[in-house]
Amino acid sequence: MKRIILVGKPNSGKSLLFNQLTGLRQKVANFPGVTVELKSGKFEQYQLVDFPGAYSMSTLTRDEEIAVEKINQALLDEDTALIICNLDATRLQSSLMFGMQMQAMAHRYGKPMVFALNMIDEMTRFGHQIDMDQLSRDLGAPVFAISAKTLQGIAEFKTGVLALAEQATIAVNADETAALPPLDYSEQVKQSRLLAAKYGMQPTVVLKNQNTIDSFLLSNLSGGIAFLFVMFLLFQSIFTFATPLMDGVENLIGLTATFVTDLTGPGMLADFLNDAIFGGLGSFLVFVPQIMVLTLIIGMLEDSGYLARAALICHRPLSYFGLSGRSFIPFLSAHACAIPAIMAARTIESPRKRLITMLTIPLMSCSARLPVYALLVAVLIPDTTYLGGLINLQGTAFFGLYFFGILTALMVSLVLSGSKLNDDEKSDMPFILELPTYRLPHWKPLIHRVMSSAKQFVYRAGPIIFMVSLAIWLLGYFPTGSGGLQNSYLGIIGHWIEPLFTPLGLDWRYGVAILMSFLAREVFVGALGTLFGIDGADENIAGLAANIQADGLTFGAGMGILLFYVVALQCVATVATLKAETGSTKLITALVIGYGVLAYILAALCAQLL
Repeated sequence: MKRIILVGKPNSGKSLLFNQLTGLRQKVANFPGVTVELKSGKFEQYQLVDFPGAYSMSTLTRDEEIAVEKINQALLDEDTALIICNLDATRLQSSLMFGMQMQAMAHRYGKPMVFALNMIDEMTRFGHQIDMDQLSRDLGAPVFAISAKTLQGIAEFKTGVLALAEQATIAVNADETAALPPLDYSEQVKQSRLLAAKYGMQPTVVLKNQNTIDSFLLSNLSGGIAFLFVMFLLFQSIFTFATPLMDGVENLIGLTATFVTDLTGPGMLADFLNDAIFGGLGSFLVFVPQIMVLTLIIGMLEDSGYLARAALICHRPLSYFGLSGRSFIPFLSAHACAIPAIMAARTIESPRKRLITMLTIPLMSCSARLPVYALLVAVLIPDTTYLGGLINLQGTAFFGLYFFGILTALMVSLVLSGSKLNDDEKSDMPFILELPTYRLPHWKPLIHRVMSSAKQFVYRAGPIIFMVSLAIWLLGYFPTGSGGLQNSYLGIIGHWIEPLFTPLGLDWRYGVAILMSFLAREVFVGALGTLFGIDGADENIAGLAANIQADGLTFGAGMGILLFYVVALQCVATVATLKAETGSTKLITALVIGYGVLAYILAALCAQLL
C-alpha cells in the first residue's frame, strides 16, 4: 500500500489533523514528548502515517532524534508517495523553519510535498488574512488553509492531497542519497524568518489576549495559588465526581451477581461466580469511573494550554530539587500511567535531570493505585462533605495521598541530585518552553480518549486480575469448600508468610493480596475481593469496603497499606521501561529494593504509631 506521511512540529494540531483524515481517535496533547511513536491509519486507498513532532531537522533532544530518524527511513522508502507538512498558522516562523528544512530534505529524496496551514480559524478570530496563492508560490509547493478543529477547508484539502498523491512519481535512489553530504539548513532558517514576517501575525496580536490571562496565571503569587487550586480540584474530582458512577457500577454488579447466582443455585459454580468473578473482577471494575474522570481532567488541562503554564510555574521550585520545569509534565502524566511518562522525560535536555525524573516517576500515584486508594479511603475516612458538597473529606484524603507521593519524589530527587548519577553531565541548557495559545478542548477526541483509557485499563489489568482471582479461589476453596478459608491451601501458605506482615498490623489475607499485587497494583483489590468472598460465603458480594470495615481493619494498619502503595514499586512493566531507558539493571534493581524497603518501614511505623 502506498503511503502518505504527516510531519510537523509539536503543538501544531498535527495529531488532530491525523484523526480527522483517518477517523482514528489518537491522543492529542499540548506538549512535546507524547508523539514518540508512529501512528498509522487508512486514508482512502493510502496509509497515512503520523510521524513524531520535531522543531528542527538539526536535532537537540532525543525526541527530535527519533523523529528525524523515522522521517529519513520513510523518505528512502519507495512506497512513500507524498509528504504533508502541518504548519501552525498562529506560530508561523517556528512551523516554517521545520517545514522548509523538511522541504529541502524531500527535494533531496525526490518526494513531493504539500503544506497544511492548520488553525486558520485562530487567524480569522484575530482578524488576520493570508494570500494563500502567493504563499504557495513563495514556498514552491501547494498550501491549503485548514482547521482540523472546525473542519474548515478539510474537504478541499482531502481532494487536493489525493490528487497530488495520484500524480506523484517516486524518484529515490538510496545509494546516491546516502553518499551526499548533510544538508546545511541555514538558508531555510533565513527564508522562514522572512516568510513569517511577510505572512504571519504580529506577536503583539497573538499575545494580546493570552498575556491578559498569563499575567494572572503566571504571577508568583496568584499563579501559585491558582496552580494549587487546580491540582486540588483535580484530585477532589477523582473521588467526588466519580462517586455516583461508582455507586451505579457497584449496584449493577450486585444486581447481576444476584440474578446469575439465583439461576445457578447453590454449589461450587455459584461459589466461583460469587467469589472469583463478582468478588474479584467486580471489586476491580467498580473503580473504572475514577480512571475516566482522571483522564478527562488531565485531558482538559492539556488541550486548554494550561499544562505548559504549570510547567513554567513549577520550574523554579523544581530546580531546587535538581529537576526542571519540564519534569512537571512527565510527573503529571505519571498520574495516568508511569510508562508513557518515563518516555516523555526524553524531552528534558539535561541527562542528570532526565535520569532523576525517570527514577522518581514511579512515586507518582498512577491509575493502577486508584482502586487501592479508593477502597481503603472508603474504609478509613468518613464520607463527610463541606461547603455544600464542594469539598469531600474522602477527596481531601485522596489529595493527601497524591501530595505525599509528590513530596516523596521531591525528597528522593534532592538526594539523587547530590549523588553521582551521570558522569557525562554537561552544562544545562537554558529552560525554554513554548506556550501554546489558550484554546477550548476539542471534545470529541477528548471523550474518545477517556473511553479509550477505561478500555485499556480494563484490558490491561482485567486478564491479570482474572488469573489471580482464579488462582486464589482455587487455593482458597479447596479442600474445605466455601467458608473454610483458614484451613485451605491458601490459608496454609498465608499463615506461613504472615510473620512478614505482622509488624504492619495485617493478617495473612492482606499479606497474600499484597504479594499478589506485585504483578500489578490493582490486583490487591481483586485478590481481597476473592478472599473476603470465600470467607464471607455469599455475604455482600460487591461491597468489599463494607466487608473490610466489618472485619475490623485498624486505622494505623489501613494507613500503612496506603503509604506502602504510594511508595513501593510494584509494576513489572514500569521496571522494564526504566531498564530500557536507563540501560542499567543494577540501578533499577537498587531502585526496586530501595522503594520496597522504604514502603515497608513507613507501613510499619503507621501500624505501630497510629
